[in-house]
Amino acid sequence: MPAEESGWGGSRLERDLELTDADFSRIRQLIYQRAGIVLAEHKREMVYSRLAKRMRHHGLTRFADYLARLERQPEAREWEAFTNALTTNLTAFFREAHHFPLLADHVGSRQGKVRIWCAASSTGEEPYSIAMTLMETLGSRATQAEVVATDIDTEALARARAGIYPLEQVCKLDEARTKRFFQRGKGAHRGFARIRPEVAAMIDFQPLNLLAPQWPVSGPFDAIFCRNTMIYFDKTTQKRILERFAPLLKPDGLLFAGHSESFSYITDAFRLRGQTVYVRTPGR
Repeated sequence: MPAEESGWGGSRLERDLELTDADFSRIRQLIYQRAGIVLAEHKREMVYSRLAKRMRHHGLTRFADYLARLERQPEAREWEAFTNALTTNLTAFFREAHHFPLLADHVGSRQGKVRIWCAASSTGEEPYSIAMTLMETLGSRATQAEVVATDIDTEALARARAGIYPLEQVCKLDEARTKRFFQRGKGAHRGFARIRPEVAAMIDFQPLNLLAPQWPVSGPFDAIFCRNTMIYFDKTTQKRILERFAPLLKPDGLLFAGHSESFSYITDAFRLRGQTVYVRTPGR
């Protein structure tokens, strides 16, 4: 029996929409202008699968029509959905674990309010990991600490604010942390865990586009986490963002980068202190 008659289809994915070279080029240009994201050529399949959902939602059959609609309405809510669709959210609790003891050492002896900015908070695992570290390190003083968590992806932020995660993800943490910082779901919520209210209370989630001319955050911060985000920007954009970070840090403030990111040759605003950890250059 031929594959198409069997009801299972052939081995080749059939597309009901056509993504032309011109469409893909325009998408790459628009997301770069909007969010600074550089989409590589090999991201074409990802772009198709994610934006096709938006087109079907609007009953459109041509990418050109969808893009034209966006360009005609620069303030339309669909821009938010477009950006969300093309944003990558890959994260985990205590990802790149070597950073968190460094953060603990950095803030442990500080007096006054400790403030940390997580500049790409995604679905919340990173800012919650920061908050847990502050609670473990500062004890009762953690109630005075603040974690500002921002992201361009509003859908990811909504999930972060909810603070609910599959139990198998949470159980990768050690038992002491699981018991101290999470509540296990029951009944309809069985199989999930929720961040405890005292942890969530430390975090202020806000939408923020790092390309925006004004940021709704103000320093000074003891540390800024911007990990595995700069890799999506070109060198010009990286330099501009890094030099905007510098004055928001305290003089000895730390900038935490991702494992595949290096800022040493982009700007002199920071100097390398340890493995993917930078300190603000004196006088900057």
